[in-house]
Amino acid sequence: MSIGVIKRDGTRAEYDGSEIARSIEAAARGLDDAVVRATQLQSELEITLFDGITSEQLDEAVIQVALQNVKDDPAFDTIASRLLVKTMYKAVFGDTRDLLGEDDPEVIAAKHRQYFPGVVARGVRTGLLDPRLTELFDLEVLADALDPSRDDLLRYIGAQTLRTRYALNDSDRAKTVLETPQFFWMRVSMGLALNEADPTTAALQFYDAMSRLEYLAAGSTLVNAGTAYSQLSNCFVMQMEDDIEHIAKSVRDVMWLTKGTGGIGLSVSKLRCEGSPIRSNNTTSTGPIPFMHTIDSTLRAVSRGGKKFGALCFYMENWHLDFPALLDLRQNSGDPYRRTRTANTAVWLSDEFMKRVAADDEWFLFDPLETPDLVEATGADFSARYAGYVAQAKAGRLRHKKLRAREQWKAILISLQTTSHPWLTWKDSINTRALNNNTGTIHSSNLCTEITLPQDRDNVSVCNLASINLSRHVHGRHSTGEVTIDWDRLAHSARLAVRQLDNLIDITISSVPESERSNELNRALGLGVMGFTDLVERFGLSYESTEAYDLIDRMVEFVSWHAIDASADLARERGAYPNFEGSRWSEGMVPVDTIELMEADRGLTVEVDRGSAMDWDVLREKVRGGMRNSTLMAIAPTASIGLVAGTTPGLDPQFSQIFSRATSAGKFLEVNRNLVEDLRKLGLWEQVREDLLRHQGDLSKVEGVPAELTEIYRTSFQLSPYAFLHVAARAQKWIDQAISRNIYLASRDVGSMQELYSAAWRMGVKTTYYLHMMPRHTAEQSTVKVNKAAQPTSNGGGGARRGFGASGGGSAPARSGFGAAARPSATPTPAPVAEAPPQVEQLPVVDEVDGQQCPIDPMERLQCDSCQ
Repeated sequence: MSIGVIKRDGTRAEYDGSEIARSIEAAARGLDDAVVRATQLQSELEITLFDGITSEQLDEAVIQVALQNVKDDPAFDTIASRLLVKTMYKAVFGDTRDLLGEDDPEVIAAKHRQYFPGVVARGVRTGLLDPRLTELFDLEVLADALDPSRDDLLRYIGAQTLRTRYALNDSDRAKTVLETPQFFWMRVSMGLALNEADPTTAALQFYDAMSRLEYLAAGSTLVNAGTAYSQLSNCFVMQMEDDIEHIAKSVRDVMWLTKGTGGIGLSVSKLRCEGSPIRSNNTTSTGPIPFMHTIDSTLRAVSRGGKKFGALCFYMENWHLDFPALLDLRQNSGDPYRRTRTANTAVWLSDEFMKRVAADDEWFLFDPLETPDLVEATGADFSARYAGYVAQAKAGRLRHKKLRAREQWKAILISLQTTSHPWLTWKDSINTRALNNNTGTIHSSNLCTEITLPQDRDNVSVCNLASINLSRHVHGRHSTGEVTIDWDRLAHSARLAVRQLDNLIDITISSVPESERSNELNRALGLGVMGFTDLVERFGLSYESTEAYDLIDRMVEFVSWHAIDASADLARERGAYPNFEGSRWSEGMVPVDTIELMEADRGLTVEVDRGSAMDWDVLREKVRGGMRNSTLMAIAPTASIGLVAGTTPGLDPQFSQIFSRATSAGKFLEVNRNLVEDLRKLGLWEQVREDLLRHQGDLSKVEGVPAELTEIYRTSFQLSPYAFLHVAARAQKWIDQAISRNIYLASRDVGSMQELYSAAWRMGVKTTYYLHMMPRHTAEQSTVKVNKAAQPTSNGGGGARRGFGASGGGSAPARSGFGAAARPSATPTPAPVAEAPPQVEQLPVVDEVDGQQCPIDPMERLQCDSCQ
């Protein structure tokens, strides 16, 4: 049957298999058996074709057949990624041919140089881009620096995420992409260099690092940098005051911050409880819950960037009389007006409560109207004031409720297990260890529990995020030779990222004056890291090992030292942040020094290793002279930018070695490339890959795999949950803010949970994020084998199969040491063709939140732009 292809200009041409074969072979360049791969994909493609297929459908079909083979060989992901990037070239360069784009690297590079200045100029003319991009920069110099060969660093899921989530799109119905990946990186870099004395040179430096995926700016920054609407900050932390005017203003502020794609943490601990008197009209209060429901509705009404529901987390202290109602907010049953379907919840726990849990003591709940100073008090001061109110309550002079501390502790953990809320965060660990302690009490964290900044009526705290990709600063792997960390490059990335983030503060805009004020006075940064598990696997270590704990300790200490030193240098160049005087920075303190402060205040030892490798005495003296930024580090989840970076998110372990990930950019099959490479080194990959798929990515169930390899590739529910605490506690020593620390549990035993979260507090972990329970996880069907020779039906229809990546919808290897040398298509795809029944297995599936009620497991909210 003759197959005609409808070209983009509406004309018809005969399908040319040889051209498709050449295009696929070009996408397979540098891979083993490029010709064989091209022949295989072409044959699989041609059984899906139909007469009248459009060029766009043909492009998508070629990509889909490549993705169908990823489970057999991750090299097919590389092919799919290259083919997807070529569709972006076609959209930007206006290529009207039916091929997937030009294959000659020199021609592609020349087109980048040719088109970039015009694309920027057109963006400015149409009002999409900031006019300063054409006024301040030498566009020809920037165009010459573009290196499209770096597009090969993107995996398919990263390229698709970049295209659908971050790259600029036309306003047309098809949402035509307006940027190639390298145009995107340069646009973001320009947008973050606008205030430099030499913007072009600064942009080149930022571009070189980000286009190499050495560090990435956070989600809101990637979306808006360089555009006419430069709201670049990611995280906002607010406190709601106990008066109707401020409650109304808080609703307004949530609307505006949500519109700008910001993620929000909101403390409601000051709001008087239900039944509390309102003296102005001689009535009683409805309490905080109805106002929280109103804000929850606001989040759904004002979607972030028009793409997703707003993102916010409510924080409440657990001595509040209405705290039991907060525990019910995420339950599915009950009064819908006393539930939140979009907003998250977290509990703000004191040391006093944790001590009373340990002692099995009584716990009293109070009305904030009668105990307003408890919200502002911290540490030993809180304990003393709380004890005074307990005495008054026992004397019958205060409205209160009484229960056992362990009873409430258990209720919190049962709610956490059943609804994944509230998240557990520790008020005194955060406040006692704050270096920006002179600007008030910290009343809550942010949406993802890694930001810890003071806020009050006049200040909405703001933090500005970026994350270093640790895996891009390591050379080699344990199975093929020595593994070395490029310390010089890591130092360069940390220092450059700090400068870029400091620039952001002067460039970003906000529609909330209190956030502008806080940004200017405090200049808070949150530089984090991602790719830790990727790193551990390349070193041949188990995540649950002393060596892994030592590794995260060493690397975060190194990044922290250079980030702090870079901020001190910037203070000498640009001036210290306005609130510097009186801070612990001005006393020459650094993050690790606050452990002793916490021990002194608690009267208990913090259970964490105290070792260090850097010269902190020199830095202590330097920071006395001034710091440009009130905070420097926070580790965000990074699941979204982690996809772009092609590495594991934040400090998280591997969920599975093979799994399906569902995101707003599509559905993707993820295969752990480190494992595949190690198995290939042992000559085992071809032998075990189908067994690995059958066992849902669980290597421990696959016969014939060396025990040491099984130990390295243990997944999230196979690891002891205490490993997550050890990694977090080691990193927390060096971080002035906090860590978005997910916890994974294979058991539902509440007693074990009580001890685990108590241990987190004892180890000095400031915050925890989602709790993932293994019994809740689902599986998804995936084909192990398909009859490739199956013929299409005779109805003349059919088309490309939809599958993973579909848009929209021997001897054991030796270990190495680590102290080494320094240095979617918018066009619908036709119905699938008939095939022989496939052999079906199950794959774990990771879902994201995309305009729906947050699912419980396994990676909730991790695709949220506000979480990077």
